[in-house]
Amino acid sequence: MNASQDASRSARNWPHDPQRQREQRARDKGQDVHQPPPDLPAAEDRTDESYLEAYRHGDRSGFTKLVERYQRELFHFLVRFLGDRAAAEDMFQETFLQVHQSANVFDPQRRFRPWLFTIAANKARDLMRAQARRPTSPLQASISPRDEESGQFIDLMQSAAALPGEQMERDELQRLVHRAVMALPQHLREILLLSYFHQFPYRQISQILGIPLGTVKSRLHTAVAHFAAAWKEIQENKKAG
Repeated sequence: MNASQDASRSARNWPHDPQRQREQRARDKGQDVHQPPPDLPAAEDRTDESYLEAYRHGDRSGFTKLVERYQRELFHFLVRFLGDRAAAEDMFQETFLQVHQSANVFDPQRRFRPWLFTIAANKARDLMRAQARRPTSPLQASISPRDEESGQFIDLMQSAAALPGEQMERDELQRLVHRAVMALPQHLREILLLSYFHQFPYRQISQILGIPLGTVKSRLHTAVAHFAAAWKEIQENKKAG
């Protein structure tokens, strides 16, 4: 069973759901516990925030829907960040466990997706600090460019996603690009992933990482420069070998 399936099953079996906790607090205060949940939009128009709100009011399927909606994107982010599928599975579970535990304190005026990735990035950083001396395996993901708000990436990163020619040539380029990305320091790699892999605009990256907007821009610029240097070294070693 993979991480997303396990998380989906867990969503149906949490020992304490937010609605029960809220009802118990209301009983303790002598309040009416039979408060109807807010009106929700049709299923095809449901937002992440509406699913979380439904879960907060006792609809466990809301949590399952969020797991299903993000099972690919979030898991891939964690694989790219950590370079280890087993560790990514663990952090995927930890992230949604934190969502469950913090559902009642989520600010409904916020967007769910940046909040989710904030939790995931923090979990991943904690794990990396705990395993700082352990080697990581290469990333197993292709790289694609960002939107205009986050600027234009170098042509090499674009070509890695859609290189014409033989499959072996594409695979080799992607393998070398992955190696260059993994050579980046953690604080540069995470900002590169959020910007170019997952298409977060600058302001949301600022919220996720808890750094000023100006720092996001300068750090991303530095990340691209480091990537270029790492790529140059890889190419030189390839020629020498």
